[in-house]
Amino acid sequence: MSIPSEQHNIEIARNRRVWLEKPLIREVYRRFYGEIACRLRPDLRGATVELGSGMGNIKEVIPGCITTDLFRNPWIDRRENAYRLSFADGAIANLILCYVWHHLAYPGSALAEFARVLEPGGRLILFEPGMGLLGKLIYGWFHHEPLGLKHPFAWEAPAGFDPEAAPYFAAQASATRFFLNRERTDYEAAWRVVEIRQLAAFSYAASGGFSRLRFYPSGALPAMRTVDRLLDRLPGLSATRLLVVLERRPEAA
Repeated sequence: MSIPSEQHNIEIARNRRVWLEKPLIREVYRRFYGEIACRLRPDLRGATVELGSGMGNIKEVIPGCITTDLFRNPWIDRRENAYRLSFADGAIANLILCYVWHHLAYPGSALAEFARVLEPGGRLILFEPGMGLLGKLIYGWFHHEPLGLKHPFAWEAPAGFDPEAAPYFAAQASATRFFLNRERTDYEAAWRVVEIRQLAAFSYAASGGFSRLRFYPSGALPAMRTVDRLLDRLPGLSATRLLVVLERRPEAA
């Protein structure tokens, strides 16, 4: 997408207003963050870090998480760029990207940097748009970012690439293409695939997301989560979220 990178910060400000005004979206996200929290490696000594934290809300479920973003905001712990992290080699135990992977135009370069900062056995946890039929319809019709189902990715950044000058990029199907559909598998030399799970997350879609609309009352959320569990059994039809857990192989050092 040929739009300024500042678009990201504009979206953060807009979404933060909705977050503060809409308790239902906060409850839905607590489940998402819970899915991430139960897949962390607390036995490792390194830090838990989220890249692209946006509003920094993950701390409500994972209090010790270091929040980062491209933009400095009062609720963010430090500024970081995914292609050039300031963390030392092997300093991180868990690296979380929630709706960030699909903004990486050069996935291979990003993975190499993630492998550098993760300690052996450290985990990379991605939470991304899912591309079941429902996901394609929702993201294709109601979200401004392109799906990128046929986007010709360059795996590695070109020579002379400046991460600080990288334009805003989005291809929502990126994680589905690389990890679920396995368009690339060479990354597995450095990463062990722990889990790939498709989630319906219909409770989020029906909540109206970060719009001011909602299609069910907060009191109906438990029932909607039951619907989510049923729809999870039909991922090709219902998936709107994709959870990917990778573990850095010791020999990737």
